[in-house]
Amino acid sequence: MDLAPFGLEHEPTVNESLAAGCDVVTCSGDKLLGGSQAGLILGKRKWMASVKKDPLARALRVDKLTLAALEATLPLYADPGGAAREVPVLAMLRQTPGELEPRARRLAAELAARIPGLRTVVVAGHGEVGGGALPLQRLPGWVVEVEQHGRDARELERRARAADPPVIGTLRAGRWRLDPRTLGAAELDEVVEVLARAFAPGG
Repeated sequence: MDLAPFGLEHEPTVNESLAAGCDVVTCSGDKLLGGSQAGLILGKRKWMASVKKDPLARALRVDKLTLAALEATLPLYADPGGAAREVPVLAMLRQTPGELEPRARRLAAELAARIPGLRTVVVAGHGEVGGGALPLQRLPGWVVEVEQHGRDARELERRARAADPPVIGTLRAGRWRLDPRTLGAAELDEVVEVLARAFAPGG
């Protein structure tokens, strides 16, 4: 799907690459597509027949659950507007700074209220698309910088990653940050609970 309508750089789609004359195109079933983790190979019949005959095809073929997840995801793209709402990665990519700021402020306030010695600040920041696509694209938004007396940013990151479930933030300019872009409303509460345990004083 063309991501330009989201205000992002244009990333050539699989269809565009094939139409441009590529014999074979590979892509991920997850990442920007938003389906199950898999590698997809598309192309001209001649080369696909060769791929099917290769002994590695049997060793690397996806299982039925992976195919079922792909089968549930791909039809959503028949309606690009629907896909933008229903495929989580696309919904995250199209969020505006105005939508993210209230979520960041709520997360910052709840963390500071629950965890003694924690200081949170909401600052303008940016996320990244990741996954190899759009490597230079920056996603403007708001992030929560977290500091705790007696623990540096790397210690906060280590504790958050070791939590159950892990909470993944980023390190920027010596500060540990959380980006609310990738958190749903219900997940905000879970992150607060998890970090309250991970950052408990004396823990």
